[in-house]
Amino acid sequence: MSKLHVQALHVHPVKSVAGTAPDEVAVEPWGLAADRRWAVVDSEGTVITQRRQPRLALASARPLGGGGVALSAPGMADLTVDVPQPGPLEPVELFGQKIETVVAARAAADWFSAYLGVPARMVHMDDPAVRRQIDPDYALPGETVSLADGYPLLIATLASLDALNSLIAQGDHPGEGPLPMNRFRPNVVVSGAEAWAEDGWRRIAIGEAEFRGARECGRCVVTTTDQATAERGKEPLMTLGKHRRTGKSLVFGRQLVPVRLGTIRVGDEVRVLE
Repeated sequence: MSKLHVQALHVHPVKSVAGTAPDEVAVEPWGLAADRRWAVVDSEGTVITQRRQPRLALASARPLGGGGVALSAPGMADLTVDVPQPGPLEPVELFGQKIETVVAARAAADWFSAYLGVPARMVHMDDPAVRRQIDPDYALPGETVSLADGYPLLIATLASLDALNSLIAQGDHPGEGPLPMNRFRPNVVVSGAEAWAEDGWRRIAIGEAEFRGARECGRCVVTTTDQATAERGKEPLMTLGKHRRTGKSLVFGRQLVPVRLGTIRVGDEVRVLE
């Protein structure tokens, strides 16, 4: 059997905004360093994602030293946002869950409000060790997560993407394929695996770190959003619905939880332990 390797790493500092592809990154208990520690919220305190605002795909965020981020977007002047000083905690809502955060500077609110055309603020998760627990149905005691959808990391394989694109080519909307991996916004992309092999990974090691596979990743309308244009189509959900349905979920990729910390790098061997 051929060896598996890390083909790419992705860090998204601001939820639903484009991020960066570092050559190496530290694994923290709640996810990759700097990944999804920030989010945009509306006037009611509900997190705004590409589900509601696909134009978030066209904005980008680059992590800075000290936890800050550099923002850019079409038609907007670049903006640097520092980690807010400790202050009153602001509860925000993400998928019905209340999470305490700290509000960023007014300049960040003005920037996102102007870009999205709706009142918006930017918030930061100051202490991911205590702010949000993983779904207890799939968590071990004490496991926490940042502002990701539900789990610290998402892994996907190139072979699974190729298999999915082959199915799309044979389906009702072949013109929408082939889709790039960024539709699925994974943290770790693996080469050398067989298609859908990640479905069965219960425990894996990458570089210095080790992870347990919590569950398959259910997909939403964000995957139908072209990350380069913010336009929506029907794929891959139409094809996932026919070929990759588990219960009520349409699945692609696997959710991971760190069990041993360390640094992971592009080119690292991925070892399946269970």
